[in-house]
Amino acid sequence: MTEKTWDAFRAARTRYRDYCEDLTKRFGPGGAERIQQLVDGREGPAYTVQTPVLYNYALDDITRESSPRLILVADNPGRREQAAENRRYLVGPSGKIAERFFGEQLGIDFRADVIILNKTPVHTPRTALLRELCGLDEAITGMMEESQRVMAELLAAFQQALSLDKVIPVWITGYSEMKKGGIFEVYTETLKSLYTAGALRERLFFYRHFSMNQFTIDLHKQRRPKEDLAPCLERMGVAYRQRVLGF
Repeated sequence: MTEKTWDAFRAARTRYRDYCEDLTKRFGPGGAERIQQLVDGREGPAYTVQTPVLYNYALDDITRESSPRLILVADNPGRREQAAENRRYLVGPSGKIAERFFGEQLGIDFRADVIILNKTPVHTPRTALLRELCGLDEAITGMMEESQRVMAELLAAFQQALSLDKVIPVWITGYSEMKKGGIFEVYTETLKSLYTAGALRERLFFYRHFSMNQFTIDLHKQRRPKEDLAPCLERMGVAYRQRVLGF
């Protein structure tokens, strides 16, 4: 990275880390316990909720010598992500599918060359439980909406910083809850206000989740006979972006 790009990247990273620390404090000592209430008694493996908010510590591994090639946005940190031994995004089954696809199909080191963000840093074992979490407390609802605005702003800041060298693409995975009335409606509306024109918004691409092989299944379904991978991905990503953002 050039010095200017590195400084801009570090500024975005510092804002992101500081925000997560502040949001954790505002959730208070009972934040993890409230999420634990949603976990206990449900189907699936039992585990201890260790933090209500998660900063992606993988970003601390990025140095000036790094060469990020893409930003990927998922939903929110899950069970494996929030565990103390991880504290990184997309380290569960979905992350392994993404890592394999990027390495085998795109020749990109998913862990070294992809910046991974979320639509909110608030943890729940399943994204759908964010709605139930908000139902526990109006204050949590306010923090959830705020976190989506901040994460959308941070996405734009990271893309702008890294694009000082070369315009970097953004993959936003999972768009079903970005519709009006969806869990991530605030994130969607913030993106619309931030990306009003310019080259950066043309490098926003939307796709299905990597979880449960949704991305791979959709890619196989959408890919035309004899179509190369790159134009297929661009065509799909633009079509889904137009569906979600209207441009």
